[in-house]
Amino acid sequence: MLNLFNDIKGKARVFGDDINTDQIIQGRYLTLLDYKAMAEHTFEIVRPDFVEIVEQGDIVVAARNFGSGSSREEAPMVLKQVGISCVIAESFARIFYRNAFNIGLPALIVPEITKHVSEGQELHVDLVQGTVLIDETNMELKGSCVPQRMLDLLTAGGAVAWFKQQIS
Repeated sequence: MLNLFNDIKGKARVFGDDINTDQIIQGRYLTLLDYKAMAEHTFEIVRPDFVEIVEQGDIVVAARNFGSGSSREEAPMVLKQVGISCVIAESFARIFYRNAFNIGLPALIVPEITKHVSEGQELHVDLVQGTVLIDETNMELKGSCVPQRMLDLLTAGGAVAWFKQQIS
């Protein structure tokens, strides 16, 4: 089983600043009502070939203000659906950050990560320590540790699963 806390491994898929929820999944696809069908259009605007190149376990790495725009949960959900194991950004829109954990997708804030990580590099992520190790260069980057409450949500599989555990 994947250790959600300190052993997330995957290839970097790098994006720039201000990637908003409509660029992650356009509003016109929300009527599909099926995450698998929706996910076929992930990042269609900014990287039309994304769903063809993404592999299970890949890690989205982005610059500032990732996930801005609407509060749609579909944005982190399609990332999870296409196999993204973690999203690392220099900063997140707060609603995206929370929605990611609510649906069970790890997110980590690491300042200036896009200055050090290139497309396709292998990364090792430790959410507890807030670190990212770049295999190729053996460079370790330090970010913000993920709060325990968020780790609890991830362990449960998201907010709904966590809540069900609490009431049972």
